[in-house]
Amino acid sequence: MVQQRIRFGGELRRRRLAAGLTLSDLAGMVHYSKSQLSKVERGLKAPSRELARHCDSKLNAGGALASLVRERSSTTGIAEVGDDSEEVWLMQLSEDGRNLFQPVSRRQMMAAGAASIAGMSIGGHGASSATEEMTLLGASRSLFDQYRQLGQTVRPGLLLPVLIAQTGTLRELAATAGPRTRQGLLRLGSRYAEYVGWLMQESGNEEAALWWTRRAVDLAAAGGDRDLAAYGLVRRALVTLYRQDAGQTVELARQAQDGGTPPRIRGLAAQREAQGHALAGDYDACMRSLDRARALLASHVPDSDTPVIGTTNLPDPAGMITGWCLYDLGRPEEAAEVMDRQMAQVPVHAVRTQVRYGVRRALAHAAAGEIDHACDLVAGLLGSAVTVSSATITADLRALARTLARHPRNPSVRALAPELNIALQIDVS
Repeated sequence: MVQQRIRFGGELRRRRLAAGLTLSDLAGMVHYSKSQLSKVERGLKAPSRELARHCDSKLNAGGALASLVRERSSTTGIAEVGDDSEEVWLMQLSEDGRNLFQPVSRRQMMAAGAASIAGMSIGGHGASSATEEMTLLGASRSLFDQYRQLGQTVRPGLLLPVLIAQTGTLRELAATAGPRTRQGLLRLGSRYAEYVGWLMQESGNEEAALWWTRRAVDLAAAGGDRDLAAYGLVRRALVTLYRQDAGQTVELARQAQDGGTPPRIRGLAAQREAQGHALAGDYDACMRSLDRARALLASHVPDSDTPVIGTTNLPDPAGMITGWCLYDLGRPEEAAEVMDRQMAQVPVHAVRTQVRYGVRRALAHAAAGEIDHACDLVAGLLGSAVTVSSATITADLRALARTLARHPRNPSVRALAPELNIALQIDVS
């Protein structure tokens, strides 16, 4: 780490002088104090990833500076969690209302004894009528859309029990269903499982998120849908994105674009690839990926019988992700301008989406030096942030808190601090 600080500081000073800038000049451009930049240049203080990206952008380093402070990849990587023997799903409901989900292998179940794990199966094993199967399929499809809408306004823990139970019901019903409805039940079950995976990540449980993503891919494949495997890679790339692992995010996203998968999945994968390039400071590769994403998403033909994969609350997904990427590329002024336009299009009822990108928008304004405006923007979001309880949103709130902490005497920062601290203490599980 000491060598990294010294190397980055020396390279920052070399590029600053080559650009004819004083420390004061660069400090004003990146909205950091002159004293802090001086310590970074002398290797006395480690640069944050944010500072490195901003300096990289202002000095036209093309990612060279940003690459010097890339965080080490996770030692556990992003390998698949669990194996095919994990077929039993346990859920424990406690007296205080909390719930605990845990996958258990059949080997573990046999070792514990069948009598000790009662009520393991959600449904019976008798044959059901075609009418019953179709009725449940139709009702479950309708419920899925309602659950997704509800997920915009409540914390993940409130929805997870019913979503997990519904997934299990569809899987077990498919085991005894006739061939005419079996595929439909399994495919819908895969969408439920994928949504569970997303909510698990929102609750801060990456391991469970990956486990459920794998179950979603398995259910889809059993129902004849091989395309969800590609989207599973996109979801895994979201985990690596929040781990700040640019290389693995790009690699997983590229894998998802191979083959003849539908345009929407390839478009979402191209967006994720762009986010990975942005983390690496590669502006040109990022913009190329975003252009590809726009074209692919525009060619998507919706199917009313199949739940939409990915967000349904962004009228222009590639536009919003462009703003997201510009911030990571160290261009907060451009990011703020783009996200201002995009936020005006997000539906009011999509609370989680409003907060998710609204906080990112405020972060861009803060990084651009518009401290008062950033505080005003986020002040109106903190109540909803507590309500939806998201680990991914909290990550950006922490980044915003660090940015605002550089301005301790600002009245807006001081007024916001108590509410912001409360929001950062929420339990996202």
